Amino acid sequence: MVLWVFGYGSLIWKAGFRYDERRVGFIKGFRRVFYQGSTDHRGTPDFPGRTVTLEPLCGAICWGVAYKVSGEEDQRIALEHLEIREKQYDMKVYLDFYTDPASSTPAINHVMVYIGSADKKANQNYLGPASLDEMARQIAQAEGPSGPNRDYLFQLDDALKQIGCDDTHVRDLSNAVRRILSTKAAA
Repeated sequence: MVLWVFGYGSLIWKAGFRYDERRVGFIKGFRRVFYQGSTDHRGTPDFPGRTVTLEPLCGAICWGVAYKVSGEEDQRIALEHLEIREKQYDMKVYLDFYTDPASSTPAINHVMVYIGSADKKANQNYLGPASLDEMARQIAQAEGPSGPNRDYLFQLDDALKQIGCDDTHVRDLSNAVRRILSTKAAA
C-alpha cells in the first residue's frame, strides 16, 4: 500500500516528512484561494493570517506536488505529522492527480488532499473571500509561531514559479503585499 499526498500550499516547498518520490502536477475542479484563516502557524486567534485552501470551480486546475510515501512506518509518521500540521483544515479528500495537461488519464488515482471548507460550523477558521487589498493588508500584518504570514505567501509564489506555475491569485496578492511593505518602508 502506498500513500500519495498532494500539496498546493506550504507542502510544495516543505514536506516535513520522508517521501520516496515527488511529482509536479495538478488536480482538476479546484482553484487555490487565500480564504483559510491560520491561528496556529501564520497568525494568532486575535489576528489570523491567511493561507490557501481549495475552492471548487468547474474547469479549474490547481498545480502543486504529489508526494509518494511508502512503507508502513513512513506512512504512519507522515500522517501523524500532517494531522497536526493541517489540523485547521476540516476535510480530507482523495482526488485524481495529473501531470500532463493534454491527457484525460490521471497519473495517480486517489491522492490525499487537505481542504479547509467554506462550512463555518465545520471549519471555524474559514475567512472566505475579501478584496485583494483587504487580504494583502491582513497578510502583511499577520504573524504567528511559524513566522510572518507574508513569508508564507512569498515562499508559495516562489515555489510555484519553480514548478512552472503562474497562479494569478498568488502573484497578484504577492505584488499587493510587496507594495504595502515598500510603502511602509518608505514612510
